[in-house]
Amino acid sequence: MTEQTLRPINIQLHSRSRELELEYANGQSFHLGCEYLRVYSPSAEVVGHGPGEEVLQTGKMNVGIKAIKPVGNYAIQLEFDDGHDSGIYSWDYLYRLGTEMQQRWQNYLSRMEAEGANRDPDVQVIKLGL
Repeated sequence: MTEQTLRPINIQLHSRSRELELEYANGQSFHLGCEYLRVYSPSAEVVGHGPGEEVLQTGKMNVGIKAIKPVGNYAIQLEFDDGHDSGIYSWDYLYRLGTEMQQRWQNYLSRMEAEGANRDPDVQVIKLGL
């Protein structure tokens, strides 16, 4: 795929449903939830500075996007309502998030379960070693 193929022709933020809609010239479109985009932010705060340094993002179920800013001709920066705004989402990365959404989301849910964490910001989980 070329860079032109991976660049969306239309980006719409649906605030009520908390989804970012991406449309492509090849007819593909993706509806990516704000929570999904937040927990898979490409920022160092989330992915760390190398393999194995990823930080599981918890309590992001109700997160929304406040603003979308273009970054040159290659990416967008999303400003989330929880204050996170340091991730630069390249066209390539957004396209991968769309095509790999089911697998990535299941991986996220599995990690949450394995660590006894919760998506709901109003639920605090304490794991006791019994």
